[in-house]
Amino acid sequence: MSVDTVSLSGWGRTAPTTAVRFRPRGYEEAAAVVRGRGPRGVIARGLGRSPGDAAQNAGGSVLDLSGLARIGGVDAAAGVVRCDAGVSLERLLRVLLPLGWLPPVLPGTGRVTVGGAIGSDLPGLDHRRAGSFARHVSALELLTADGEVRTVLPGTALFDATAGGLGLTGVVLGATLRLRRVSTGLMSVSTERAGDLDDLLARFTAGGDRLPYASAWVDLTARGRATGRGILTRGEHATPDMRPAHAGRIRLSQRSGGAAGRSLFPGLPPLPGGLLSPAAAALCNEVRYRGSPRARSGELRPVPAFFHASDALPDVRPLYGRGGLVRYRFTVGYGQEETLHRVVRRIAARRSPAVRAVLQRFGAADPGLLSFAAPGWSLELDLPASLSGLGRFLDGVDEEVAAAGGRVCLAQDSRMRPETAAAMYPRLAEFRELRARLDPAGAFRSDLSRRLGL
Repeated sequence: MSVDTVSLSGWGRTAPTTAVRFRPRGYEEAAAVVRGRGPRGVIARGLGRSPGDAAQNAGGSVLDLSGLARIGGVDAAAGVVRCDAGVSLERLLRVLLPLGWLPPVLPGTGRVTVGGAIGSDLPGLDHRRAGSFARHVSALELLTADGEVRTVLPGTALFDATAGGLGLTGVVLGATLRLRRVSTGLMSVSTERAGDLDDLLARFTAGGDRLPYASAWVDLTARGRATGRGILTRGEHATPDMRPAHAGRIRLSQRSGGAAGRSLFPGLPPLPGGLLSPAAAALCNEVRYRGSPRARSGELRPVPAFFHASDALPDVRPLYGRGGLVRYRFTVGYGQEETLHRVVRRIAARRSPAVRAVLQRFGAADPGLLSFAAPGWSLELDLPASLSGLGRFLDGVDEEVAAAGGRVCLAQDSRMRPETAAAMYPRLAEFRELRARLDPAGAFRSDLSRRLGL
C-alpha cells in the first residue's frame, strides 16, 4: 500500500485541502487504514469527479480506492456482475457491452467509480424508468467503523443510509449489480430545438416516456423571448432491424465518446484559459444553438458516444479560471415550474457566463435517506467560482428552491449552508441518528460532512 501527503480538491478545484492519502491493494489493507485512523477520521475517494468537497478530509486520511478495480465475474445469463468499488463505469461499459449488457444506470460521464455511484446514488438519463444507481444494487460489501466488512442488502436501514450517504456510513469496497440487456451497441437518437423554456418543457413531456433517455442543454445566457431556449436530446436502444447492414460490430475505444480533441462548441476555436466572459459564453451558446438541427430523429450513435460524449472532449476547467468552477444542481417538483422559470430568468438577467446547463426529468424518489433525485425537474449548471457575488446569489437561489420544496445535490455541492441542507433533506435527522449509533467516534468524515454537519 502506498502512502503520501497530498493536496486534494474536487473536480471543480475550488477548495483544496491536505490529507494523508492511502492507496490500498486489497480489502485488508483498506480495513487496516480504518482501524488505524487518526482523530480527523477517514473518507473514501474514487476518481475525484465530485465537483465539491465530498471526497476531501482536511488534516485526516483519504482512502483512494481507484486501485481496487477488479471485475470479479459477469453472469451473462442472469445479467449480474460483481465488481470492486474502484471500477469505473466507463470500464464496466467496455466489458459488458460486447456481452449484450449495460451498467444499470449511466450518468453523463463514465469517469465515476461504482463506489462513487453508490455513495452519491447517481441518477441517469432515464430516471423516470430506472431510478438512481443504488436501486439496482443487490448487495454491497461495506467496511464499517469497527474495521469489519459487512454484506449489506437492500431494504435495510444501513443500505438506505449508504445509498447517497456520501461515504459517511463506511467504505463501499464492492457491489453486485443487476444489469440491463441490450441487443445492439447503438442508440437511436432524436434531437430538437426549443425556442424558450416553456417550449422546452412541453417537448420534454409531449412524447411521454416512449424514448426513455432524455436530457436538454439550456442556454442560460439567452434573454427576453428566448429565455430558457435549448436543445432536447432523447434516445432509445436500437434494435437489430434499425442497424444498417454495413455497421457491423461497434468497437469501443478507450475514449468512449470518439471525439478526442474536438472543440466543446463546434464552429468555435478553443478559448484561452480563464476567458469565459459573459460575451464569450453568449457567443458559444449562440453557435451551439444555431448549429443544432431544428428536428432530427433516428440518428444512430454508439452507446458510449450517446452517454459519455463529454468524456472525449478536452478538459474545460481552464475556461473557468484559476478559482475553479462551482457546479450547482437542484431539483423542484412537478407543479413548481414557475420556480424553475424564475431561477433561469435570474441567471440570465445576471449575465452569468454559463455554457454548461443540463435539464433532466426525474421520476419516483429513491429510498436513500440523502438521495438527491425526486419527482420533478433537475437543472445542473457550472459557473466560474471567481464570479463577484456568486455566493450570495446562489444563497438566494437556495432559498427559492427550498421554499418550493426542492433540494440541492449534496454530492456536487461546495458552498451550501448547513441550515439550508437540513431544510431540503427531511430525513437528515434520521441519517445523523443512524451514523451516531453505528459510528459514535466519527470514523468517517469529510470536508463536506463538517461543513454541513452531516
